[in-house]
Amino acid sequence: MKILYYYNEEWEKDYINQKLTGQEITFVQGRVQDTAPTSADAEVLCVFVNSVVSRETIAALPALKLIAARSTGFDNIDKVAAKERNVQISYVPTYGENTVAEFAFALLLALSRRIYDSYERIVRTGSFSQENLRGFDLKGKTIGVVGTGHIGQNSIRIAGGFGMKIIASDVHQNADMACDLNFSYVTFDELLAQSDIITLHAPYNEHTHHMINRENIQKIKKGAFLINTARGGLIETAALVEALEQGIVAGAGLDVLEEEGYLADELTLLNDPHPKVEDLKALLANHYFIDHPRVIVTPHNAFNTTEAITRILDTTIGNIIAFGSGAPTNLISN
Repeated sequence: MKILYYYNEEWEKDYINQKLTGQEITFVQGRVQDTAPTSADAEVLCVFVNSVVSRETIAALPALKLIAARSTGFDNIDKVAAKERNVQISYVPTYGENTVAEFAFALLLALSRRIYDSYERIVRTGSFSQENLRGFDLKGKTIGVVGTGHIGQNSIRIAGGFGMKIIASDVHQNADMACDLNFSYVTFDELLAQSDIITLHAPYNEHTHHMINRENIQKIKKGAFLINTARGGLIETAALVEALEQGIVAGAGLDVLEEEGYLADELTLLNDPHPKVEDLKALLANHYFIDHPRVIVTPHNAFNTTEAITRILDTTIGNIIAFGSGAPTNLISN
């Protein structure tokens, strides 16, 4: 098969060439939206989650049969356009269920124990003082886990190790799992009202878009902390800004931001002679989070371990090989 592979790091090329033999592979560094497709006869387009696969991209690849996403999420792909062209989409259903959960708790611990503040004080001032650096224990706190899929389950296990009280919300409830992992299902509104910490592990789609918004963010227990390692679009940005200003949310750990691409493309946006007002608002809000003393922002990095990246690549390679053999695996129903 002819494969158009958009890669992020040089070592990926050697890994893919060693594992995906007998294929004609064209490698392009970067994101699809930054470089027009160079292989019009490509049958497979392989992309990471930072690439936007638009209707125009799909149209520019007339021989395309498969979009192989190297991610669990696929909201970066125009599924309607793919379906119209009968182009299949494969994804990586599990790769980092422990990886992302561990990162969520890294963000939580950084907030709860003022780790970044402590480090910054020593680096900037050389002061070894503990003044104004008091944190709080996780033991005994109530954590609300939104989404009890693979990552949510691992977060629940970690929370149990800290001796936390665990509640969860999910449209698909598993009573046996709740019993085994010692947590209780509650409604989403109950979770907002009862949780000292809320961690989001839900998929992003039309049903979960802005699941935390201006209407319900006021229901959050005053002084709660919010962790998001899922997708930025789960939270209405303006609502979180207001909640931080009002003290409803005491702090947040955000590995993802709504419209986070604007941070990477900031210069392009600012040089646009006719930028959209909503785009500028999103950029300003993201800078607000970055500069806020009780918010930690990381660059969509929760997945990024050696082990998880290897699992992503191996699953993607398997998906491409299976598709080529006529027995496709891990296809989405688009």
